[in-house]
Amino acid sequence: MNNKIYQERRNALAKKIFAKSGGGIAIISTAPELARNRDSEFPYRHDSDFFYLTGFEEPGATLVMEIKGSGKNCELQSHLFCRPKDPEREIWDGIRLGPEVAPIELGIEYAHSNQELDRKLGELLTDQDAIYIRLAENAEADRRLRHWMKKVRAQARSGINPPSELHDIEALIHEMRLFKDVHEIDTMRRAAAISARAHIRAMQRCKPGIREYQLEAELLHEFRNSGAQSVAYNSIVAGGANSCVLHYRAGSTELRSGELCLIDAGCELDGYASDITRTFPVNGKFTGPQRALYNITLAAQEAAVAMTKPGNTFIEPHDAALKVLTQGLLDEKLLKLSKLGSLENAIETGAYRRFYMHRTSHWLGMDVHDVGSYREETASLLKEEKPWRILKAGMVITVEPGLYIRPADDVDEAFWNIGIRIEDDAVINESSCELISRGVPVKADEIEATMKNA
Repeated sequence: MNNKIYQERRNALAKKIFAKSGGGIAIISTAPELARNRDSEFPYRHDSDFFYLTGFEEPGATLVMEIKGSGKNCELQSHLFCRPKDPEREIWDGIRLGPEVAPIELGIEYAHSNQELDRKLGELLTDQDAIYIRLAENAEADRRLRHWMKKVRAQARSGINPPSELHDIEALIHEMRLFKDVHEIDTMRRAAAISARAHIRAMQRCKPGIREYQLEAELLHEFRNSGAQSVAYNSIVAGGANSCVLHYRAGSTELRSGELCLIDAGCELDGYASDITRTFPVNGKFTGPQRALYNITLAAQEAAVAMTKPGNTFIEPHDAALKVLTQGLLDEKLLKLSKLGSLENAIETGAYRRFYMHRTSHWLGMDVHDVGSYREETASLLKEEKPWRILKAGMVITVEPGLYIRPADDVDEAFWNIGIRIEDDAVINESSCELISRGVPVKADEIEATMKNA
């Protein structure tokens, strides 16, 4: 994306701040570098909020927005504090953009060395009414804020006033990030296409005797070979009983004929995540019990997708999926109708939670569990639970029902260690939703055909 997109986002945020406080200073830093061990770091990944406003991926940077104006006119001046040019360090770590060219490259009004941040903020905070910053982010951020405020307060005898209001900037940015523009959706669509190809590659290379980490390697190959910079989250490759562990990491378990393999994996492309889950038979052929539960899960997803449209609430797709899953559990005698009495009672009492213990959706965007409130912001003074968020065009959610059957005395052994999850990425449009991750087969027959034609 060109820098105009980021300028528009900063301007939109500035207007929100101006409307709320009449101006102020907004401060947001990128993520720090993290040591992996004694002499190496984890691969660097920028902070999502910071990147959303700047498009800048280097560590050691801070964005400071100075918002002022009069009447209805909002004025914004943005300052980027970044690492200075350093020829010796650049030999080791790579070329730095530097503050000299940052204004031109990023569309920022001013850029400074990050070594000037403490001194310059002492000036920028002078006589400002409000600070917008991440609250309670970490101890170091709190220490730096106290340091900046102390410098301004020290000038009180000169008639300089420190800010009197402190606001959480995340609430404003996260509400903006909840609604994706056409550029963001295009990036997410491309990320989903890469991830779909990776899932097909893993399916087609799966065979009895292969190990989970070998399928993980196939996923990583397709991600990087297609231009994705990273995984969006640690890939789940779970064979047999491991498929019933929700956040299982790909390990060394050998995949066996007659068992299922559950893969929950997605790449990150240009800062945006994809998130796909498919479950398939290791030997390419579902058993009767596996197919029965798989078809129930797929029917639940279809019911949820039908409810994923503008005007419905965030919880309605989950409720639709839950009804289908619970009825399926009753039909397969995993839940006993004689004990529960009815489908409604099975849901009301939470009897299904033994086999389905998570919600059906979450926001998706720059983060795999993306930001944004799941509840409506209401002004009610009553201590009532806020209503669920109403879905609107531009939101992106996952749709991921599942069933997880662990061994138990009251469970038919034919269902033991069957873990199934089916997940797709849904972009909500003006009338319904678009599943952008259906480049990978989802129906049982299609999966079997894909594996057979490897």
